[in-house]
Amino acid sequence: MDGPRRWEMIILIACIALGLGWQNAGAQQVSLAFSSVDSPNANWYIAKERQLFKKHGLDVELIYIPSSTTTISAVVAGSVAVGNISGGATANAAVGGANVVAVGCFINTLPYDLVVHESIRSAQQLKGKAIGISRVGSSSDVAARVFLKELKLEPDKDVAILQVGGSTERAAAFRTGRIIAFPAPPGVIHLTHGMPHRILASMADFPKGFPFPYVCPTASKSFVKSQRDTMKRILMALIEATHFYKTRKEEAKKVMAKYTRHSNEAFLEAAYMSSAKLFEQVPLVNREGMDVQVKDAVSRKPGSPLKVDDLIDDSLVLELEKEGFIGRIYKQ
Repeated sequence: MDGPRRWEMIILIACIALGLGWQNAGAQQVSLAFSSVDSPNANWYIAKERQLFKKHGLDVELIYIPSSTTTISAVVAGSVAVGNISGGATANAAVGGANVVAVGCFINTLPYDLVVHESIRSAQQLKGKAIGISRVGSSSDVAARVFLKELKLEPDKDVAILQVGGSTERAAAFRTGRIIAFPAPPGVIHLTHGMPHRILASMADFPKGFPFPYVCPTASKSFVKSQRDTMKRILMALIEATHFYKTRKEEAKKVMAKYTRHSNEAFLEAAYMSSAKLFEQVPLVNREGMDVQVKDAVSRKPGSPLKVDDLIDDSLVLELEKEGFIGRIYKQ
């Protein structure tokens, strides 16, 4: 290559590199956290895998922090800007003084089954035994306590509640006999690998269901106020990821398999189908469900002035709906 031609190529490469640098510099850097790899949380990591955050001008560091209770602590500490946090964890943090708010919610119920050993034929047979959860204050903890109360059993007194980890760890503890039962999110029942089991109760069978803000983008009020445009773009990416999940089944299952590290087809199919029906098109927080969590949190700190409106800011979701963004996504 002659001298002039060589310099032309050098200048061209330099311009391309400079352009890429400008593009990255223009992207808003933000750290986000998701609290579970289970299917109800899949829109968070799908948004990362499908580069939907990048599409909306965000340079996202997506961190896996198991359990909503741990994730809310990271948000309060400022380690992450926005986390995928349940209404229960948000209410408990707020009653303790945390200045946090849910800006939307993609699933507003707890899609759990109570899996028990095959030998357990009645609720009374659970007495004196242990049920496994991830962490105290987590969604699985809420589910376990709701199930036990529904079965006329007193949590911690009639049945011990043990912290054993996420859904995969709970299935493992079940197989080894450390626990006799555990609340299972969609599809996890298929990970028990032949261990004799049965479903003693299901949230789906509750007469009125169980309203619960489950998959909620949550941030400090100061972040939402000062970084409103960033928060809006995070919601846009998550809404697109939810649409992807609901409309591109096999591709969504491949991403789930990567993050859950399970290729069990029965697990992936059951998990996918359950969550696909539950994902909200317009992700507004269920106020009835949040009210239940607020009252529960306040009962442990009498005199707290906490109200539902203190924990919900749906303005960005309503703005996106009014602007036609959500309608355009779901017409694709």
